[in-house]
Amino acid sequence: MNVDLDYKNNPLHGVGLKELLTELVDCYGFEILFAYLNINCFNKNPSIESSVKFLKKTDWAREKVESFYLYKFKSLPRASEEQFELPPRDRIIPPGQVPGAPAVLSLEDAERLSEKRARKAAAFGSDAGRRAGPAKVSNHARTAVPDDSDPWAKWKK
Repeated sequence: MNVDLDYKNNPLHGVGLKELLTELVDCYGFEILFAYLNINCFNKNPSIESSVKFLKKTDWAREKVESFYLYKFKSLPRASEEQFELPPRDRIIPPGQVPGAPAVLSLEDAERLSEKRARKAAAFGSDAGRRAGPAKVSNHARTAVPDDSDPWAKWKK
């Protein structure tokens, strides 16, 4: 199959970062984006221009925002394991899946999600310390935390 045709099955195809961010901000606002994504460009003097500038320079943040766009704003089902390994712009959306309405998000839900992540991280940190022997846990062990509630994170189960 022609690669160009495949990319047309991705809602990010042909959408610039500024346009994508403008859609997200118009729908959710900077406060909700910061609450869900925890990226400081949405919290400290937020603007479309400064956020685009930061996201263009920072791959991990841009991919997090693009995944959020696909799975929360466009309400697409979670990507297959194979597709999940790819950056969001390189993912192929199966032909039967069409974007839906943006998810309804709230600061209260973001707070619950944040608390759940903190509990998982704390549990993972204490378990990892016991397995490794010494109380100190390596940074590598902390970054590999699987999080089923964070579909736009790049970590694999």
